[in-house]
Amino acid sequence: MDDVQVSAWKALPVVEPAPGMARRLISGKQAMLAWFEFEPGARVPWHRHENEQFTYVLQGRLRLRIGEEPEREVVLAAGDVVRIPANVPHEAEALEATVSLDVFSPPRQDWLPAS
Repeated sequence: MDDVQVSAWKALPVVEPAPGMARRLISGKQAMLAWFEFEPGARVPWHRHENEQFTYVLQGRLRLRIGEEPEREVVLAAGDVVRIPANVPHEAEALEATVSLDVFSPPRQDWLPAS
């Protein structure tokens, strides 16, 4: 039980991966939770990763473009969730002040501090 972790989100370190965006995260061996706060107009540029991703919008609206062309565009509002399979390209744009909770499996190694 030594590896059980209890944290308050507000106590976790904040990283600003892009302008208008703040991220907090907690990670285990098999999954990672990331809390995002977006200012209106903040963008996550096109990218892909080996991790399966679930994005649950808690507040606001988030436009996602998913796939190569993109194949699909969706607007997520509070209460909506999307699953993005591993290695599928995607980008996001906050249409208003937005808060989301993302789950990644396996954890995003590129976001973890070097050990």
